[in-house]
Amino acid sequence: MTVQSSAAGIDQIILPAVRDLGDSFQVRRALPSRHRRMVGPSIFLDSFGPVAFQAGEGLDTRPHPHIGLATVTYLIDGEILHRDSEGYVQPIRPGEVNVMTAGRGIVHSERSSDTTRATGGTVFGFQSWVALPADQEETAPGFQHANTGELPRLEGEGIDLRLIAGSLHGRTAPTRTYSDLFNADVSLIDGARLRIDAEHVERAV
Repeated sequence: MTVQSSAAGIDQIILPAVRDLGDSFQVRRALPSRHRRMVGPSIFLDSFGPVAFQAGEGLDTRPHPHIGLATVTYLIDGEILHRDSEGYVQPIRPGEVNVMTAGRGIVHSERSSDTTRATGGTVFGFQSWVALPADQEETAPGFQHANTGELPRLEGEGIDLRLIAGSLHGRTAPTRTYSDLFNADVSLIDGARLRIDAEHVERAV
């Protein structure tokens, strides 16, 4: 659902559609919506969780293909194990980011780790699907992982910003997405303000 906003400078407010993937695991999809297909090169924007798993339960996104895009996955809580057809096996934990470049084609799965499945646990995070530039759509598939300490951080004046992908305020994340964008985790205390310069034509929060 998309509603028009009366706030200055805001074009639309999007209420994400909720998709139930089974076992009480829900994904909230803000993009695409009826009136806003993309923001910059971002095709899909999903949030998943927070959800608590009991012992014996877990996330099971079975092997499936991607082509012509990149996925950016960022965790707030829990742990997910990424595995793909290029041979990458990588757990992702809170504050870390996985970038998978599908290019000419890749197959991957995302599942709870054996430890989470055995003892139970939680998961909460975000994933965006980013269109590759036309001249990179057939690039070789690949995968990148960045630990929380590798991500540029901006702190002060009530702002805590961690840059997940792309460039912002003169900083560039180590993760490569090929497309011109920024993706950041931002926390503000009451009354704090963060200026987002217009270096990126389309912006969403």
